[in-house]
Amino acid sequence: MFRSLFVTTLLTGSVLASGSASVAMASETRQALNIGFVLYTKGDVPGTLNARWTYQNVYSGKGVATGGPKQGFAGHYHVRYYDEQGKFSDEYDLVIEKAGAFYNASWITAGKVSAGGVGMEVEKGLAIGWRRVAD
Repeated sequence: MFRSLFVTTLLTGSVLASGSASVAMASETRQALNIGFVLYTKGDVPGTLNARWTYQNVYSGKGVATGGPKQGFAGHYHVRYYDEQGKFSDEYDLVIEKAGAFYNASWITAGKVSAGGVGMEVEKGLAIGWRRVAD
């Protein structure tokens, strides 16, 4: 009885230890990924979008895009993003283009594309996966 309890405890410890290593490795890998996600929903004012975003599942927050079209999502916007505490994070010119059933998006700073993404309309808005453009 004592021996089987000892073996069970030893095996459980090994499984937990290897599981922890996997979780740590997954977290380290996730932090290294250059992937973000944003969900844009129509704002109360025509031509505005509200944003909920994350980058690498490490950084996240909200944002507001202004200056867009009164109908649809495709158009040119100016967008400002804030972190979860409401502190200003980033600001871009945002271009959303319709591409058949999907969308292309570009975030532009000083005339250069800083990030690009692809997306699709969903029940609540426009969902876009994106990545920063490397220099």
